[in-house]
Amino acid sequence: MALKISLKPQERIIIGGAVVKNGSARSILVIENDVPILREKDIMSEKDASTPCRRIYFVVQLMYIDEKNLREYHNLYWKLIRDLLKAAPSLLGIVDQISEYILANKYYRALKLARKLINYEEEVVNNVRNTTNRSL
Repeated sequence: MALKISLKPQERIIIGGAVVKNGSARSILVIENDVPILREKDIMSEKDASTPCRRIYFVVQLMYIDEKNLREYHNLYWKLIRDLLKAAPSLLGIVDQISEYILANKYYRALKLARKLINYEEEVVNNVRNTTNRSL
């Protein structure tokens, strides 16, 4: 079944590992085979992978779009997960779900769940900032 994607002007998308940038007008693409696809809003650059949960998201993204280096990305993922769970054992449930998807080669689903890790991390940081600001 084909996937129809509408792109805004200048929007980027990754299709099968290739970064594609739309021109100055709205475009519609029809993807007729099964390839990894990431819209610009879901793409994280390496420089933006600046926190533990963002690094996990970035590595899962690489698993999804760069099949050639899966072993390297898997090794890095398991290291990052071990470190994260040492610091935040309460994340075990969501980490287990992400890991199940990874083991089943369902990287896009794992990526969507990894976004929840980032949201959690941002919430914790904001709570700490708010508490610190009130204390001062």
